[in-house]
Amino acid sequence: MKIFFSGIGGSGVSAIASFMADRGHIVSGSDRAFDKNPDHPAFKTLTNKGIEIVPQDGRGINESFDLTIFSTAVEHDNPEYIKAKALGIPIKTRPEYLEKIVQDFNTIAVAGTSGKSTTSGMLAFLMQRLGLQPNFIGGGRVKQFRTETNPGNSITGNSDVLVIEACESDGTIVNYKPEHSILLNLDLDHHCIEKTSSMFETFIKNTSGRPILNADDGGLKKIIPNNAVTFSIDNLSDFKATDIEHKPFGTDFSLNSQKFRLNLPGKYNLYNALACIAMLSEMGVRLKDITDILSEFKGIERRFDIHLNDGKRLVIDDYAHNPHKISSLMQTTSKIKDSICYIFQPHGFAPTKMMKNEYIDAFAENLRDNDHLILLPIFYSGGTVSKDISSYDLAVGIKAKCKSVEVVKNRENILERLNEWNNYVIFGARDETLGDFAKKTAGNLLHS
Repeated sequence: MKIFFSGIGGSGVSAIASFMADRGHIVSGSDRAFDKNPDHPAFKTLTNKGIEIVPQDGRGINESFDLTIFSTAVEHDNPEYIKAKALGIPIKTRPEYLEKIVQDFNTIAVAGTSGKSTTSGMLAFLMQRLGLQPNFIGGGRVKQFRTETNPGNSITGNSDVLVIEACESDGTIVNYKPEHSILLNLDLDHHCIEKTSSMFETFIKNTSGRPILNADDGGLKKIIPNNAVTFSIDNLSDFKATDIEHKPFGTDFSLNSQKFRLNLPGKYNLYNALACIAMLSEMGVRLKDITDILSEFKGIERRFDIHLNDGKRLVIDDYAHNPHKISSLMQTTSKIKDSICYIFQPHGFAPTKMMKNEYIDAFAENLRDNDHLILLPIFYSGGTVSKDISSYDLAVGIKAKCKSVEVVKNRENILERLNEWNNYVIFGARDETLGDFAKKTAGNLLHS
């Protein structure tokens, strides 16, 4: 097939595009982020794979294409959408096309409002190391999958098993019919909790095998079915971690007398690992075989990426963007350093407006007296949207709870003030330049 992907630079679309190219299809695409920034790292990786990248102006689409796939961020008045429709080329959104791919495999779908990128990537990595030859379509970039021709968010294997990250953001999760499913947690993110809970219930019912759920998560307690396999840290479950020793940059724990080491920090990453262990065990893999390789997993890009750690100074970059993720991140970093400057860039005006109060509460609860918060302007990726909230609205609420916070419009102004703090945690979703900013922060601190 010859397939065109509009919005190919996004994590979800690039994963499917790379996956289809690796399976022998002719793939090309476009992204307005590439048009704005020709040095975008994903541009080079995709072109190295042999994917043709064209400007997002409609000229790259013609009658030779069998199918067009559009990111849900691409509007219907986009020239490419109009062109594809005029030519009568079949059109699908990214989640609609992923739904079709899922039908062709024995799929393991990883869902939850937090942690699904890390868990799906970790599971695919462990399966690959175990010789199970999985296929993988994720959202985050697995560090050990990344090459000059692979962004790291997909792999192709010789088995009929596919691991996917099943996102609830657009509602299409209710259409997936996986063989196995993992549900990590349920909290506020893209939708109200009630709506997300309803989608997750349907997702569980559509699972042909036994679903795997977090027995500690309060949001999931009401929807755990009788046939579920459970994992936990605090409550009783089928896979309950014991002898837990949280370290600054990793965790040691035991499971059924088998010792494990995870080289990712925080309680939330321990949950991710337990979910993978439960899934692999259900597939017949021995705990001994898992413990031999779990410590090898290096994580996902922009998930607790350490750019500087010389004992005196620390710079971490993370994708945390909803209140639950932010709280988990800050609780983990607070155990490492006594004083931290947090730099957060909210993503999207609509999500920020919906989660405004929860954002304020998360920062108010986790900022210590020695900490400081810098809010960057809300990330805007383009399109038509009501810009009726700003980072200043968050700052007012956080300051009212007696926490140290400010809004800085220009990142360069922060770089000029790096001597004010030794430890920085930079976080936010969707904007790839945040990782570059973290690297620059680390570099400037190192040479100051």
